[in-house]
Amino acid sequence: MSRTYETIRVRLDDDIAVVQIHRPDADNAINSRLIEEVGDVLRACETGAKVVVLEGLPEVFCSGADFGEIQARFDHDGPGHGEDPGPLYDLWQRLASGPYVTVAHVRGRANAGGVGFVAACDLVLSDEKATFSLSELLFGLMPACVLPFLIRRIGFTKANMLTLTTQPISAAQALAWGLVDACEANSGNLLRKHLLRLRRLGKDGIGRYKRYACSLDALIRTARPKALEANLEVFSDADNLSKIARYVRTGTFPWETR
Repeated sequence: MSRTYETIRVRLDDDIAVVQIHRPDADNAINSRLIEEVGDVLRACETGAKVVVLEGLPEVFCSGADFGEIQARFDHDGPGHGEDPGPLYDLWQRLASGPYVTVAHVRGRANAGGVGFVAACDLVLSDEKATFSLSELLFGLMPACVLPFLIRRIGFTKANMLTLTTQPISAAQALAWGLVDACEANSGNLLRKHLLRLRRLGKDGIGRYKRYACSLDALIRTARPKALEANLEVFSDADNLSKIARYVRTGTFPWETR
């Protein structure tokens, strides 16, 4: 964790690692470098930390896939060359199953893949202004890799509603649904209170518990092949990619005409 990263900021407070998604110029979107860098930190945390806090910027936790990166790949390679979703899925699986307690500290917007990061974590703390949404269907996509983690947290019916409506829900609604575990106006203070308690846990005990807990729920492991297949299908579709490229260039949504 001594590396200098491009897309994240990392600090270590004894055995607590705080990872901040830091791509302010890209709305904290997920690109391949972000996946690589968060993965590097999580591998180090397997022996170096017992708690991992994942947070974003005050106004946006994570906005989902980096459409700019998708557009550049489409312009260069054309359709049929979707990015391999395996590394992102495996990153979320590492958050869910790694030998540390993962805490999502959410302020502002969590959208699409941002909800994947949230749903993969053991604990989710948010401020009262946070919102959560799945906007993929607006672009002909689907939250294929997000859904196994989200269903594991809130059940199929609510995950299905988020997917189909594409509307954001408030922090209060997310708390009622179980996507958020605790919510306060001052989420920083809320995080500090939880970390005071989590510091008392032993590293070995956390690791044993996480292995056992994950063995009781095999959904994210068994769903992986279907999730990757569905993700590749929609992100390799020429019509979807051309709409994303147009949106990046002009700001025009798929249902709008110019």
